[in-house]
Amino acid sequence: MAVAPLSQKEIEDRTAELPGWSADGDRLTRTYRLPSHFAAAALVMHIARIQDELDHHSDCTLGYHSVDLTLTTHSAGGTLTEKDFTLARRVEDIAPGHGAH
Repeated sequence: MAVAPLSQKEIEDRTAELPGWSADGDRLTRTYRLPSHFAAAALVMHIARIQDELDHHSDCTLGYHSVDLTLTTHSAGGTLTEKDFTLARRVEDIAPGHGAH
């Protein structure tokens, strides 16, 4: 099923609903800070499970006490779609449980 790119206005509106996230061109990004490397690794594993569930995968970089996410929809030409914002919202929901801020 094809997904449609969001308009700039839709991107701005959805990004405003996700504190800490920013839209940079056709990418949605966020860095989470965590209390330990283990907590960061656990968050990455939890994100991977959600990505598989949604069949939508992001670039996810594990740092010492951080996790960097970059979302875009490759199947829509590398643009932002509703799939990116759904994934971002799901990550926002679980991140505090890992001590992320």
